[in-house]
Amino acid sequence: MTQTTEAATAVEETKSPTKRRIHRAWFVAAVTFVTIIGAAAFRSLPGLLIDPLNEDFGWSRGTIGAAVSINLALYGLTAPFAAALMDRFGIRRVVAVALTVIAIGSGLTVWMTAAWQLLLGWGLLVGLGSGSMALAFAATVTNRWFTERRGLVTGILTAASASGQLIFLPMLAWIVENHSWRPAAVTVALAALAVVPFVWLLLRDHPADVGLKPYGAKEFVPKPPPARGAARRAITVLFSAARTGPFWLLAGTFAICGASTNGLIQTHFVPAAHDDHMPVTTAASLLAVIGVFDVVGTIASGWFTDRYEPRRLLAVYYALRGISLLFLPILLAPSVHPPMLFFIVFYGLDWVATVPPTVALCREQYGEDSAIVFGWVLASHQVGAALVAFLGGVARDVFGSYDMVWYTSGALCAVAALMALVIRRRPAGSVVVAA
Repeated sequence: MTQTTEAATAVEETKSPTKRRIHRAWFVAAVTFVTIIGAAAFRSLPGLLIDPLNEDFGWSRGTIGAAVSINLALYGLTAPFAAALMDRFGIRRVVAVALTVIAIGSGLTVWMTAAWQLLLGWGLLVGLGSGSMALAFAATVTNRWFTERRGLVTGILTAASASGQLIFLPMLAWIVENHSWRPAAVTVALAALAVVPFVWLLLRDHPADVGLKPYGAKEFVPKPPPARGAARRAITVLFSAARTGPFWLLAGTFAICGASTNGLIQTHFVPAAHDDHMPVTTAASLLAVIGVFDVVGTIASGWFTDRYEPRRLLAVYYALRGISLLFLPILLAPSVHPPMLFFIVFYGLDWVATVPPTVALCREQYGEDSAIVFGWVLASHQVGAALVAFLGGVARDVFGSYDMVWYTSGALCAVAALMALVIRRRPAGSVVVAA
């Protein structure tokens, strides 16, 4: 089919709403949502592994935290290359391979007997696979298939990860508590494999593949040729963006975001609550409740991002998160009480509400390269998460509690709020594009 014919088809479908009342972009977004939900199982497990692996193998929390740290760091560092690979080989191929790698890495941990095998399986393989399933995947789908409602769609797809956590976390906690950690690792592997057919059969790389305009576009957009030199392009975009101030401010704020969510709460909340004699299943259920309200908060944040100044939204989100973390040490107890529930709801609403305004700022500043730039910004998010995942475990080994980690993270969130307000607006039509 020629581009002219494709354009004509798109116009004809636009004129005939009875033939296609719902734009195909929403079906692609739905498949992406389901894919991210299925892949979220691997993000639910690390916090549940710390105590069982410590008991089974005698490994210190610092050693186990190092594996989680490698996982989180690779999750971020792989993302910009994955975004470029999607431009080269297509979304379907990259995501299908990534899910398979996750399944292999998680499955291999069942037979491990030494700490280096944990670093290899859960740290390296699952980290590389999960990096290709990172938020750059959602950003790429949004940029290609939508020109309107981008903030809302970004919020929905970001919330998919929290929905997956909601589905898998209580189940995995029950499996770990009653059947040990190995069946839980197998469950993660099977969940990743189960999503592969959905990706391969239902996901499409570009609206032009089915002769459509992106949702909200006034003109047909032909599919660009495969972008060769994916690694070179990712590096080129990084060097181009790194010459601008907004990149470092976005990377810095998002590093603190990762440190105060994935690295802190997701990795250390369950063992910290267990230190205060709270049952593991109860603590895991509280994390799942965070996932419930994360869905609401992230979708709402996407809606706000379409209507309000993203910088101010980021400042509010980080400030509120920092305040909540300062109160957490006095809320942990053997049982759940109303103030703890308030923290869980409050923190859940703010968990990844920072993503839609951060993606919007990347798009505003860097145009067509925004998905790759966001991949690098996400890398900083995961580096921050990795540092706290490791240092939090070390702090627990040294001080006997997590109090210092909570207070430090709260102070860092205050710094992130100030950094967000410093980001300068870029005039419309003026964006940084890599040479």
